[in-house]
Amino acid sequence: MAPHLDSAYGLARYLCRDAASAEDIAQDALLKAFAGFDGFRGGSPRAWLLAIVRNAYIDWGRRSRARRESGAPHLGMYDAADVADADTPTPEAALIARGDAMALRGAIEALDEPFRETLVLRDIEGLNYQQIAEITGAPVGTVMSRLSRARRALTDRLSPAEGIRE
Repeated sequence: MAPHLDSAYGLARYLCRDAASAEDIAQDALLKAFAGFDGFRGGSPRAWLLAIVRNAYIDWGRRSRARRESGAPHLGMYDAADVADADTPTPEAALIARGDAMALRGAIEALDEPFRETLVLRDIEGLNYQQIAEITGAPVGTVMSRLSRARRALTDRLSPAEGIRE
């Protein structure tokens, strides 16, 4: 599972929109994967792990709702420093890249959950439609439709007037 740790954390972060909670979700998913490794029946270990991350996120959401209803505090969003590009050669380029990354992350986060989840699994994690269908429990046609709608929504939100440069 070690090669897929970044993917597990990345999916959790996009789903829950909070770095600290994403760490908890990914850790919980890895513990569940380790405990249930005997149940792995072949196929893609990455897709299997990401399905566990998704389920851990759903469990986290239930617990989070219960905490909100009881008045527990809610954690914040991403830090701007989380999206900085260390390889950018100039401060001006770094500022532009950071703004673009923040705009993209914000646009992804603004998507409804089924669309955000599908987009992250396909375009960020690189899973195929069948793997996404298995993870989400949706038919392949629904996965394709959600992906198309998510991409269209991102294009609409990230027009040049919105701040992303072409």
